[in-house]
Amino acid sequence: MAGAADADNPVGINVVPLVDIIFCLCVFFMCSFKFKQLEGKFDSWLPLDKGAEGLPNLDLISEVRVALTWDEPTQTLHRKMGVRDIPDDADLQRSIAEAHEAWVKKGKPDAPVTIDGDARIPWSEVVTVVNIVKRCGIAKIEFAMGAPPKKPGAK
Repeated sequence: MAGAADADNPVGINVVPLVDIIFCLCVFFMCSFKFKQLEGKFDSWLPLDKGAEGLPNLDLISEVRVALTWDEPTQTLHRKMGVRDIPDDADLQRSIAEAHEAWVKKGKPDAPVTIDGDARIPWSEVVTVVNIVKRCGIAKIEFAMGAPPKKPGAK
């Protein structure tokens, strides 16, 4: 008979309550387990000192950015700082110097000048901007990746 003591085993162990308790524990842990949601979330490692949500905060932005864009219909280069178009080298040098001087006055003399160039920009134009930045006495220059070129036929 199951569970009855016989001559070889003087102590009889009833395993039915043990299985019952293990089953209850399994059900408890399965109900309390929370699955990690993978969709809608992704891990990102962003710099702590740059960028912000919403409107830009001038305390967090610590760079001077020169955007170089290519106008396909007219085959011309456009240089911008912020929203202002700057076609002349002298104006660009003056604007970079003024913007960098503003960061120096705020106590951030190591604020970089970021050159954000489109892939279609001739290298000579990028080198011209680098030379203008060097003439301003700024040593820290960063390059940002511009928008990828559009594929033919893409809207």
